[in-house]
Order: sequence, then C-alpha cells, then structure tokens
Amino acid sequence: MKKALLITALLAAVGAAQAEPATYALDPTHTTVFFEAKHFGTSTNRARWDKKEGSITLDKAAKTGKAEVTIDMNSISSGVGPFDGHLKSKDFFAAAEFPTAKFVGSKFVFNGDKVASIVGELTLRGKTNPVTLTATSFNCYDSPIYKREVCGGDFETTIQRSQWGITYGLDYGIPDSVRIVIQAEGVKQ
Repeated sequence: MKKALLITALLAAVGAAQAEPATYALDPTHTTVFFEAKHFGTSTNRARWDKKEGSITLDKAAKTGKAEVTIDMNSISSGVGPFDGHLKSKDFFAAAEFPTAKFVGSKFVFNGDKVASIVGELTLRGKTNPVTLTATSFNCYDSPIYKREVCGGDFETTIQRSQWGITYGLDYGIPDSVRIVIQAEGVKQ
C-alpha cells in the first residue's frame, strides 16, 4: 500500500513538472495601457488606449511564455478632445493609416515563479522594434468571480519614439523618451 502511494505521488509530481502551457485572455476591465511623456521638460502628458485585446500563454513549469496584444490606436484618451485628435494625427500615431499597434512577447524571464520581464517586439506606425517590458509586480490567484485562475501584473518600459518615426517636436524640445505603463490581467481559458 505504501509503495502504491509513493508511486502515485511520484507520478503526480512528474505530471505537475510537465504541466501544459495555459492560455490567459486579457481582461479588458483590468487591463490598461498608458503612455507618459514630458512636455518641454515641464509637466507630464498622459493618455491611455481604451480598446485592447490579446492573450498570454504561460508555461510556469518550463518558465516560458508568449504574449500578443493589439491596441486600437483610435481609442486614445487623454481627457482632452483636441489633444486626442493631435495624438491620432500624422504628427504622432497616424491612426487613420495605422489603426493598430501590436506587441508580441516571445521570451518571458522569470524570477522564481514570477514573471520578471517580457522581451518582444512592438509594431507601431508600421515599424517593428524590440521592446522589453519589466514587471514591477506579478501574481496569479484563483478568482472568486471568474472561478478560474487569473494572472497579471504591472509592467513598464521606456522607448525612444523616433525609432517608430514619431519625430514631431523633437527639434524644438519635446523629448524623445516615452514611458509606457501597462497593468494587465488575464483569465485562464
């Protein structure tokens, strides 16, 4: 009997170690993408995109993952209509010509059981460049509402907007650096 229990426990441990990857759909009510940029070195302009969708695949045992997130560039919201219109224009995001931006994360870096960063590529205005999102927090929990596991955290990166052809105002003092801040939660499918 003890031998059978030991074999069962060993098989369960091996099965747990070879866990299958799980896919998590982004929860739009708990996922927000913001940007922050200095305005002539004084105040910080902030805006968010209200429409985004995507999924994350995590294999916690293998410490691997993949992320795909698409952002509707026409859903930008700063709280100021004329500024939103300028951000959508060719001066910045050229949303009529490039209505979506996409992040594809191909390498997940773990610190223990927690995601520490996601290395991938951001396609914006038709140009693709490497980006690393650094996790400032990450956790998984069993949701009492969804009755499924939810994983998520806060991520950030700083990009040079000129790499994507967004050069408006660089010659008269608007900085090139833009901080992107993401809070994301995904519900296990």
